[in-house]
Amino acid sequence: MKRINKIIVVGGNAAGPAAAAKAKRVNPEAEVVLYESGNFISTGTCELPYVLAGEIEDYRNVVFFDDKSFFDKKGVKVFLRHLVTEINPKEKFIRVKNLNEDKEFIDDYDSLILTTGSKARMHPALTGNYGNVFILKSVDTFLKIKNYLESATVKNILIIGGSYIGLETAESFKKLGYEITIIDLAPLPIPNAEEEISNLVLEGLQKEKVRFIGDVANPKFIESSKKITGVKIGSEIIETDMVLVSMGVVPNNTLAVSAKLEIGKFGGLRIDKKARTSNQFIYAAGDNVELQNRITGKYEYIPLATYAHEYGHAAGANAAGGNVFVEPVVRNSAVKIFNDVYASAGLTSREAKRFEFGYSTVSTVAPNLIGVMPQSRKIFGKLIFEKDTGLILGASFLGGAEAPGMADLISAMILKKAKVEDLAKVNFNYTPPNAPFVNILSILGRKALGD
Repeated sequence: MKRINKIIVVGGNAAGPAAAAKAKRVNPEAEVVLYESGNFISTGTCELPYVLAGEIEDYRNVVFFDDKSFFDKKGVKVFLRHLVTEINPKEKFIRVKNLNEDKEFIDDYDSLILTTGSKARMHPALTGNYGNVFILKSVDTFLKIKNYLESATVKNILIIGGSYIGLETAESFKKLGYEITIIDLAPLPIPNAEEEISNLVLEGLQKEKVRFIGDVANPKFIESSKKITGVKIGSEIIETDMVLVSMGVVPNNTLAVSAKLEIGKFGGLRIDKKARTSNQFIYAAGDNVELQNRITGKYEYIPLATYAHEYGHAAGANAAGGNVFVEPVVRNSAVKIFNDVYASAGLTSREAKRFEFGYSTVSTVAPNLIGVMPQSRKIFGKLIFEKDTGLILGASFLGGAEAPGMADLISAMILKKAKVEDLAKVNFNYTPPNAPFVNILSILGRKALGD
């Protein structure tokens, strides 16, 4: 193994701690240092909506390590509130600003790992410093929201963006007793989902008395005393006491761009099969990189914590002198929306069309359990497959807690290049309290074969 004396990791959310800990395990003799500009590392950001709702009692439960415990258990030196402001790839050093003392210093490295994550999109009309406009992106931003809700009079909340975070926080706020309005540029919630699913989600929101307004291209925000007090949509004015912006994220690659590292189409770092950037001594993982889609072969921006953790391990191992390879991914994600769970693996029909696959689809609605069971409910499923070969390209589901498991099975079948005839042949289990007599996946497989 090549001798690596000093490994520096920049960024402390999902990928950074995974990379740092792995680097130390692979090369125990190396000095491993992690710099994080915020107050926390190793946090469960996906869990924050459930902390907000009170389902998780304390935000400290989703802070898995602090600087001291990470050093004690992993052997990695952690510096919180230390902002890396420059990378010098030629001389192999970084410039760091200690935000606690307002001092700068330089630190040398043998290997550098960039896990700088992502930045939340902000609505272009809300770039000012408004006291009641928030994002939910980190423990720090969660605490700001919590403090505002406890100190201000809040009844109505406006959410900008009807995708995953917007819908999760809508449920959380509704549980806390607030009136919720969601607006989105797209006509339906979860605009990247199958249209049937987006319409079903809309119906679910209406049942929960969450108002969704789509096709909002140019909202006119009303400001008073440095706060947003309402939004005008057409001739209607909707009053609000607080605004949550959930318009998605973009790669946080200011450092990488300044260092002239190769950047992809979506603003993410381009990395090779060893999670190495265009500089041989700099690796990257997490929401700041682009990943190769296993089905299309194209590079995409897929900011999911599971991939950040997986690629973080590879980046850490290789930065320490290891020889680990990363694989293209099958996009596989899920989100709970009140009483429904949406899960999708592989391509949607829109994506299959965009990438010019000759594809077909089948869909159905079936019970998730045998109908006589009191907890039985309906689940919607849609299967996308290649018309000529029968190769499975993707599937989406909206149902109960079983939906993510179905997406996992589809993801595994895509990995193994399975066809719809293989899905039709799977022997699914049956137990009345937990599984249906005829699984919806079996129904979809047979429908795809024309049975």
